Amino acid sequence: MSARDLAVAIMIAVALLILLAMLFAWRRRMRRDSVFTAPLGVPEHAEIVRRDEVLYVSTTRHAQPLERLAVSPLAYRARGELALTDRGIALCLDGTPTVFLANDRLVTVDRATVTIDRVVEPGGLVRIAWKIADDTVVDSYLRLATGEPQNLISDLQRLVPAAPDTGAKS
Repeated sequence: MSARDLAVAIMIAVALLILLAMLFAWRRRMRRDSVFTAPLGVPEHAEIVRRDEVLYVSTTRHAQPLERLAVSPLAYRARGELALTDRGIALCLDGTPTVFLANDRLVTVDRATVTIDRVVEPGGLVRIAWKIADDTVVDSYLRLATGEPQNLISDLQRLVPAAPDTGAKS
């Protein structure tokens, strides 16, 4: 075996080890996040207000845009459609069941520039913060296929419930 053949064999072995480490890390993340599931199914009689083609980018821990969560069925990037209804947001992503974020789950909607796997022009992503559980908020990031995100964000912000009045004065 020549030195060149040995170098090629070592490179292939290192590449395989890296791929195996990535596979095991992803499977561990999937197990860790299996406690979370996005809500599925659009309620009956929900009236669609607008539709937009989107690229779903990721779901992360709230205010931690580089900490991906493998929330079923939002674990992978996908193309699809966001349907804004009078009762919430429906995410119809290719190859997955429809995820429905009801109004009472929504926390905030705003713009973002960076999340795991994606850096775009300033404010090029739509960030939807929503309650995946009673005490857990996550951020989902979308990129509009066409058009300016500000119009969509304005429409989505109308769905977010007003913060309860705590009676505190500043």
